[in-house]
This record gives sequence, C-alpha cells and structure tokens, in this order.
Amino acid sequence: MFRTAAGRLAHTYSIVARDPDTGEMGVAVQSHWFSVGSVVAWAAAGAGAVATQSMVNPLFGPLGLELLRNGRTAAETVAELIAADEHREVRQLAVVDGSGRTAAFTGDRCIPQCGHLAGNGFSVQANMMTSGEVWPSMARAFERAEGPLAERMVAALEAAEAEGGDFRGRQSAALLVVRGEPTGNVWKDRLIDLRVEDHNDPVAELRRLLKVHRAYESMNEGDLALERGDMAAAMELYGSARRLCPDNEEMMFWHAAMLANNDRWEEALPLFAGSFSRNPRWRDAVPDLARLGHLRMTPEQVEKVLKL
Repeated sequence: MFRTAAGRLAHTYSIVARDPDTGEMGVAVQSHWFSVGSVVAWAAAGAGAVATQSMVNPLFGPLGLELLRNGRTAAETVAELIAADEHREVRQLAVVDGSGRTAAFTGDRCIPQCGHLAGNGFSVQANMMTSGEVWPSMARAFERAEGPLAERMVAALEAAEAEGGDFRGRQSAALLVVRGEPTGNVWKDRLIDLRVEDHNDPVAELRRLLKVHRAYESMNEGDLALERGDMAAAMELYGSARRLCPDNEEMMFWHAAMLANNDRWEEALPLFAGSFSRNPRWRDAVPDLARLGHLRMTPEQVEKVLKL
C-alpha cells in the first residue's frame, strides 16, 4: 500500500484523450496553482496518458504509465493505483490507454464541485469548481471540436473557463501529446509539450503557444521538403508558418534565405528587409552565414542585402 501523504494540491480541471485516427494521446490541464503541468500531466507513446490531481499522488503518473506499458487497461490501471493508496479519498485520477479505453476516479473527500465524465476515447475531470457544469461542458466541447487532438483538448479547457472554471481563478496550464506508437526516441515520441507556468489567462496563452508550435512545425516540414527538392511544398509550408505568426522575424529571415538560396531574389529581398526592420541583428548575421555557406550568396549579393 502507498503511504504517500496527501501531496501537492492540484485543484483543477483536465482532460485525457486519444485520437482514434492518429493514435495520438495526451493530457490538457488548467489550475489556480503554479506549474500544474509538472505534476498532473503524464503520457507515453504506445502506453497511454494519465492525469493525477486534487491532493496529488505524484506516483500515479509514472506507475500508471508502467502499468499501461505492461498491458493493463485503463480500468485495471486506475483500480490498482487507487486500491494501493491509503489516501484514495482525496485523489482524483483519470487514464486513457493505447486502445482509447478510459477510466477515472474521484474520491469522496475531493472538494466540490467535483466529478468526472467519460466519453468515447476521453475523460474529463475537475474538482474545486465554480459549478457542476464545468466538466460536462468540457465533454461537449471536446466532442464538438474539429481538428487535431491538441486543438480539441484546448477547446475543452476553454469550455471549462466559459463555465466558470476553478473557483479560485486561473494561474497555469499545460498540454502534453505523444504518438500512438513509440519510435524508440523519446524526443520524437513527445509531439507537443507546452506549459504556461504563471499567467493571468493561462488557457488563452496555451492556445497562442499551440499556434506558434504549429507554425514551427510548418517551418520544419518546409526544411524537409526543401531537402527533397520539392520547392512548391516548401513554399506552401513556409507560407503557412508565416500566416500563423506574421510578425516572427526569424521565420521571415529563414524564408528569405531559402528563397535567396534558390535564386528567387525578388521575393527574398522584401522578407530580408522586413526581418531587419524587426530585429537589426539579422542584418549583422548575414556575412557570417554567407561565409559558412548557409546563405549561398556572392560578395556582391551580400552587399546588396546589407544595404536593405
């Protein structure tokens, strides 16, 4: 039996979910507590996702994932963890496994309003809420949302806020998404790992960070398309990134560099100028980048860019 005393507080709302099309699994959470993601959200590719909250038992995260890796279902995982915890009455726990099965537990001494609700491939749970409508609203929002798993989970958090959320207010939020199948490389398996540690509107900030994340995803995919020699795809991907983050001077600079390296100077020069106007240090970097071969420019072309 676990003899872990009632641990760090995480009176909060969260969602664990799996996407049936991609196999991606994850956790999204918000709380009026500092750095909620570091204690509540756990996920592993090929295994599942765990949210441990209320008077948190932090062992539920790693032990839950280990049970899932060893073939336990979500229900078996929750049952084993709760049965072994002598402080179970103050715990709240939710699990989704690699097949999309879910299970959750809300202890009798969790602070109202509290409860959980399972749906097809997801579970929402909350405690210390302003209303008993918070987690049902999360479930409805997730089911109605479209797009990738991460965006749909953030929609569930937004619905919780719209319903009143945590009665203490807002402070931190987190979003964790992993692949459905492990690659053997942890850094590839963890697709999204975003945290807002201390903010006056953490869910809105999480949504903003997710958009920035998608923009950099497009940049990376554009680089890969360029390596394959697929200029049309690279241009579309770089353009998509800039549409998501139009004021990001680094995206603007590297887009310009890609165009310049492919002799598309008329398109590159305005982007170089735009990046320099936002951050003049990019102009200072041009000679070194050209010298090292990252910018394929003649000395005359370098001078032309430096005069922008």
